[in-house]
Amino acid sequence: MKVCTLSLLAALLAAGCASQGDFKYTIPEQPEGSSGYAEKPGWVTSKFAVAAANPLAANAGYQVLKAGGTAVDAAIAVQMVLTLVEPQSSGIGGGAFLVHYNGKDTEAFDGRETAPAAATETLFIGIDGKPMPFIEGVVGGRSVGTPGTVRMLEMAHQQHGKLPWAILFEPAIALAEGGFKVSARMSTLLVGEQHLKKDPVAAAYFFDTAGKAWPVGHLLKNPELGAVLRRIASGGARALMEDDIAQAVVNKVQKHPTHPGQLSLNDLAQYQAKKRTPLCFDYTARTPRPATSGRKDYRICGMPPPSSGTIAIGQILGILNNTTAATLALEAGVAGFTPSADWLHLYTEASRLAFADRAQYLADPDFASAPAGDWMSLLAPDYLARRSQLIATGANAPSMKTAQPGMPGSIQTSFAPMPEQPEYGTSHISIVDAWGNALAMTSTIEDAWGARQLVNRGAGLTGGFLLNNELTDFSFAPTDAIGTPIANRVQAGKRPRSSMAPVLVFDKATDQLVMSAGSPGGALIIHYTAKTLYGVLNWGLNTQEAIKLPNFGSLNGPTLLEEKRFPPATVEALKARGHEVHEINMTSGLQAIQRTAAGFFGGADPRREGVVIGD
Repeated sequence: MKVCTLSLLAALLAAGCASQGDFKYTIPEQPEGSSGYAEKPGWVTSKFAVAAANPLAANAGYQVLKAGGTAVDAAIAVQMVLTLVEPQSSGIGGGAFLVHYNGKDTEAFDGRETAPAAATETLFIGIDGKPMPFIEGVVGGRSVGTPGTVRMLEMAHQQHGKLPWAILFEPAIALAEGGFKVSARMSTLLVGEQHLKKDPVAAAYFFDTAGKAWPVGHLLKNPELGAVLRRIASGGARALMEDDIAQAVVNKVQKHPTHPGQLSLNDLAQYQAKKRTPLCFDYTARTPRPATSGRKDYRICGMPPPSSGTIAIGQILGILNNTTAATLALEAGVAGFTPSADWLHLYTEASRLAFADRAQYLADPDFASAPAGDWMSLLAPDYLARRSQLIATGANAPSMKTAQPGMPGSIQTSFAPMPEQPEYGTSHISIVDAWGNALAMTSTIEDAWGARQLVNRGAGLTGGFLLNNELTDFSFAPTDAIGTPIANRVQAGKRPRSSMAPVLVFDKATDQLVMSAGSPGGALIIHYTAKTLYGVLNWGLNTQEAIKLPNFGSLNGPTLLEEKRFPPATVEALKARGHEVHEINMTSGLQAIQRTAAGFFGGADPRREGVVIGD
């Protein structure tokens, strides 16, 4: 194994910047991950744990925790390595949400991208006056928002870091300069990717001279990213958001040959991460298992708007609690346990109601007011009880197929609902440390490979970092057919609505941390995370068992089921109720860590390459 000594450590220690002992990053053996489905056992730890989407990233976080770092310290190391080894999902060219618990207080850090100052609500309107095709909006400079991940992590580190900022970049720098083995997932996604090849810099880095994707196990080096990370390590977020790196980002965006964007140097320099009040709601879990029958009260905390994730999850769980869902146990399925058709009917109906409200109300709170003046109005018990009455119950009760938004207050909103639109991407990190801190962080560049633009300063080094296409999370159409504005339309300086749903769960009676969880997956993040919460809190599963459950949901349209994971009888029973059932590939990337009597138990999604590592 290669050992990379941190050259800055001695000086930092001498300056009193660190109280920890010598930290040396050791490059681990690099196992080949699976891009298909691989059973995972779950992981038991006693002191701390880190769950991330790639073994190299999780290992970097583990080594930081082992050296006495905090959860935030570890998250920084993890994210920088993910920028390198999982560039299709997240990185320094994108944004992130982080929910943090310091043993007493819960905080929410917003590093969501923003629209450029020059952006207008017609950004995605074509020359024919209609919203352009989604992929046309994605590829190029038009879709690139001001990245916020690094500035947000810097803010969190200033408040909750123990190890020096520079040290946390050493794992990613060592792997970028020394090389890492291309994983199965990265190679598989490159094989099917065509738009990335249109960027000459990206084509030269991700593909061989014949235009073929690098195979699994190929040693890939990214010296340009290593050099950029060295600059950020020594100069902080300013090194990314100003000077020559920022100029390279702006050049990439504004000089795109067919779809130039409007991001400017001033947009980068003026970007501010935000510390928001977390959105927390009470949840009473009931279990149908006779041996553990009863109820338990929890407090679930996540991101407020511009994320729609926490509110949608809270609505789904709250609406279900007004139905007979809690009396319905899991059933034997194709490969393990699955929810019953009766439970899936209730869940997907609750989902339709939640997604109807999401389309109507959710947007950047600096630009769109909450209904009834408070986002918690969407989670008010009496409102959710009224919404639940719209679900038809009983034997063979029919599906509503499509729900309409509700009105939690007495005043009708002045916005129109946002039409359904694709969402992709992201990566999730869950960490608990030996100091009693915990976090859930979801980061993104939106679509797989983002805007397909690899930033390189042209200094003779290959590689670089990808830019987000986060502006496509805005509604392409600014108004409905009669001109009523959509809350989540493009506006200068605005943060696009997100589905990211990093959550922390607490025992309401003791305030003790119960779980950290989250997932990638676009709008389906909401369902993947809700499934895991319900599996652990209601069905008494451990995190690995809950993550393994087949995926399901509805975006206020068809009922979606993970293909080849449900018994035919379940599918037919849903169809008999009038559900339009689509069996599709639902590749979640869930990570979760739960507290146990002896320490922690971590779970990682068998559908991706993630692992949990800890002591």
